[in-house]
Parts: sequence; structure tokens; C-alpha cells
Amino acid sequence: MKTYKIAAIPGDGIGTEVINAGVEVLHAIAKREGNIKFDVDNFDWGGEYYKKHGRMMPENGRDQIRNHDAIMFGSAGHPEIPDHITLWGLRLAICQPFDQYANVRPTRILPGITSPLRNVIDKELDWIIVRENSEGEYAGVGGRVHQGSPLEAATDVSMFTRAGVERIMRFAFALAQSRPRRLLTVVTKSNAQRHAMVMWDDIAKEIALEFPDVTWDKMLVDAMTMRMVMRPETLDTIVATNLHADILSDLAAALAGSLGIAPTGNINPERTFPSMFEPIHGSAFDITGKGVANPIGTFWSTVMMLDHLGEKTTAERLMKAIERVTADANLHTPDLGGKARTADVTRAVIEAIHGANE
Repeated sequence: MKTYKIAAIPGDGIGTEVINAGVEVLHAIAKREGNIKFDVDNFDWGGEYYKKHGRMMPENGRDQIRNHDAIMFGSAGHPEIPDHITLWGLRLAICQPFDQYANVRPTRILPGITSPLRNVIDKELDWIIVRENSEGEYAGVGGRVHQGSPLEAATDVSMFTRAGVERIMRFAFALAQSRPRRLLTVVTKSNAQRHAMVMWDDIAKEIALEFPDVTWDKMLVDAMTMRMVMRPETLDTIVATNLHADILSDLAAALAGSLGIAPTGNINPERTFPSMFEPIHGSAFDITGKGVANPIGTFWSTVMMLDHLGEKTTAERLMKAIERVTADANLHTPDLGGKARTADVTRAVIEAIHGANE
């Protein structure tokens, strides 16, 4: 029997609720398969840990999870703590040192869910957004001086390196090559950002030569928002900078029906470090403790984790179970217009696991 060691970091808000549900489903799919097992270690890092210790995770936190096969992450964000502290103290404190430079966000309309776009069908909205996850606008380079005075100034410098852009472009082209349409859209803003974004465009052209069977085009980020809404069927694989893809992927999730269903994989393609999988919905303190958080985003992230671990058949079985549940409107949580609770959806997915592919 193959045993995988998983680090579970629920984080803040509904993170605890959805990660608990995700771990429950993970054990259920392992029981169904019979030939794999998951040893899950739980870490209570996040806002409450910060309130006790003055930091979001222990100083040696990364060493505690470095040798795990993968990480399940809930959310970072606490109403009593500034957002930049929660983000840089936990999520980015894992992503960047672990070189999880490819943030992969699939988006499609799942069975039973209606897109807010007029008349769009599932085959017309089936995308994967690749977000550069290590530098760009979130490089953390900058500063703030003369705080509180009339001369106060602050800078955030977008840092792009050739190595960083080359590797994310190569990853995105290879991903596009693996999909049936072999179509990639490179998002840019090189009309206004005439240095780093022009380099981004130039490197895209260079990497494209390595993938002659991939059709690609370039789109300014503002025009891209319009294209996603007006012509979703023209898109397939998308690559964008840290900030641009962060924004576009939230739009994509909304167009697919809800942020509650959207998954993410923070991937270290070289597998030098563990990769981390999470829903994109955030901590959502307004619904924390009410039992109505949508766990589908976490379940779909678990599918991505299983696929990354090489358990493709298991991943497919879990995805089929998820789709069977979303197809039933009685199992939609409030974000999808329904009345189901987190526990209802979790129980239904576990029941569907035992019937998937049979």
C-alpha cells in the first residue's frame, strides 16, 4: 500500500471547515481505492496562532512540512490582523521559499451549476489559468518612508527576471500542449508597462518557438476581462503575471458560478519542495461557523493534489463524485443559490465516491 504524508493547514475563517471536509473526503477516497493511504498532520497556524505568538507560523514551520508529499491549505486572512501580515506571514511564507512558482487554476462550469453569462454552456468555458507565483507584482520589493508626514511615500516594485518568466512561460506552453485545443493566451500590459511587460512579451515569443504545435495569442489584461465575458469560447489555457492572474482567476471563478467551487494548485514543478493545494475563496469570516461554506473548491483542489501525486485514476474518481453532487441542485450551498450545508455536500460526495465509475 502506498502511503502519502499530507500537511493540513486550515488557516483562518472557513478554512477550518473546508479543510476538515477535505480531509474527510481524502480518507474516504483512500478507503474506496484500498491501495493508498494518507497520513495527515494538522498545523494550527494562522490568525489565532498569531494572536498568541506574534507570528502566523513557527520560525521553523517550513522545516516541519518540508518533507511532506503535499500540503492542503485553507485560507489566510483575519479581521483583527492586517491582510499583509496574514498573507506574507503564512501563505506567501510557504509559496515563495518552496518555489511554488506555478499557480494553476482550472475553471469550468460543473454539472448543475449555471454561469451568470447569458446562454454560455459548459464546453464554452473550460479554462486553465497559469499564474506566475513567485515574483512580478508580489515580489515584496519596495518600502515606505516618512510615515504620517506630508512627505510620506511608498513603493512596490514589480520584479521580473528572465529565469522566472522563462520557466512560467515554458510551463504554460507545455500545459497548453497537453490539452486538446493546444491554445494559449498570454496576458500582458506592455502598452503601458514598457520594460518588464515588454520583456514578458519577448520571452513569450522565444518560448513559443519550442512549441510549434501550440497556437498562441497575446492580450492586454484590460481587454482580457472583456474577452472572458464576451467570448469565453475563444480561450483555453491562459498565462499571466502574479497580480493579473490573481484578478482574472477570481473573475473566471465568478463566471463559472461561484468562488466557492474554484481550486488552486501552487506547484513546484521540479518537486524539490512539496506543492500546496487550496480553494481560492479566502477566509470568508462573514459565514464562518455557520456551516454553509462550499467545500467543492477544496474537494476539487484535492483532485489536483491526487493528480500531482500521480494518482490519476483516484483523481478522476473523485472528480466524477464531485460532478455527481453538483448536478443535484438540492446539494447546492447558499453561494450557488441553494440551502445545503457543508456537511450535506461532504456526505453526498463521500456517498458518490463509492458509486463513481461503477
